[in-house]
Amino acid sequence: MTPGEIAELARALMEAEAASRFDAQRDRPNIPLNPEASGFNAWKVRRPPGLDPPRSPGPFSLARYVQGRSGIPTFFGLPVALTPEDLKAGEVDVALFGVPLNLGSGTRGAHLGPTAMRTARMGAGLDMYTMVAPNAVLRMVDYGDVAVDNLSAERSMEHVREMVAEIARTGALPFAIGGDHSIAYSNIAGVTDVHGKGRVSVIHFDAHYDAGRDRAHLIDHGQPVYRLIAEGHVRGRDYIQVGLRAQGPSLELFEWMRDQGMRYHTMVEVEKSGWEAVMRRVLAEAKADGNRIYISFDVDVLDPAFVPGTGTPVPAGLTMREAVPIVRRLCMETDLVGFELVELDPTMDPTYRSALNSAYIVHACLAGIAARRKGITQPGFLHPVSSEWQPGPKRREPK
Repeated sequence: MTPGEIAELARALMEAEAASRFDAQRDRPNIPLNPEASGFNAWKVRRPPGLDPPRSPGPFSLARYVQGRSGIPTFFGLPVALTPEDLKAGEVDVALFGVPLNLGSGTRGAHLGPTAMRTARMGAGLDMYTMVAPNAVLRMVDYGDVAVDNLSAERSMEHVREMVAEIARTGALPFAIGGDHSIAYSNIAGVTDVHGKGRVSVIHFDAHYDAGRDRAHLIDHGQPVYRLIAEGHVRGRDYIQVGLRAQGPSLELFEWMRDQGMRYHTMVEVEKSGWEAVMRRVLAEAKADGNRIYISFDVDVLDPAFVPGTGTPVPAGLTMREAVPIVRRLCMETDLVGFELVELDPTMDPTYRSALNSAYIVHACLAGIAARRKGITQPGFLHPVSSEWQPGPKRREPK
């Protein structure tokens, strides 16, 4: 290129960069909503009790058959609860609910994640590793889906946050099934609304760091971490990331994360030290301040061989053989305050495995909670009956 062509190109690039900036004379900061619309909040108005037949508060089943093989699908075939009164009357330990939101994602199928999980038809029965069945120890319900405004992520976020706090105030653990990862902001903020800012530590499984900032949209699935820390819901030192391996963050962003005090454990560290050493570090960090623990599990932390149904897959991730015992152990050995599984996009997977493996991750956590509830405190506990073959007493043969 000639010097003149180079100068012209530089000038064109400067003009393009200037045109991309916000201009108060040209651009409005947003398109205002119309609060005078008659149905402004209709999307999140609860059904009046008088529209339904009278019933006593408490969970109820939607199964038609004794074994729950038909009827209306629910998470793990669980009974349903619709109100906080149902949760209190049933003394519910865990309330699973769907957040069918994908407005924070670059793809458009994560809103079907809750439906895919429900139709996976997996039960909440025996975990062979601990020989504990979650459905025999915990009182669990499907709390339905949260309403979202499909034209506004920001409006939806506030309502999701309200729903999470509603569950947490009853004493039940909120288990959110997404939905894209932008909902982590609402879920974790809702938990800290009840348990207090700075009193919850987050263990965040993800291929991506999700601490982006300075973007055109103030919330999307790559920014919840920044907002949670910036608004003081979680202190930087209480935010622990596991499994990072995407093409980022840059050196500058790693420095920003360090400046916030964030802990991160990349797949580079796993390659260097091994999972056992890394998880010892994660558990020590999570327990250091005595905080309660929230687990955020983005399914793209798993290798796409196991979960192709996600919007931003990254190769060289966790195997199910690694993920299941890790999640079970974390839920068994920490004081859990909530859990979320996000970024399941069944439209990206024509097979059954993404929903099935996602359900197994959630079941592993439920098994860990149930084992802890039964008083199992041994680190890395595995039941001797299933982990070590031993000859049993000799049986007398019938005559």
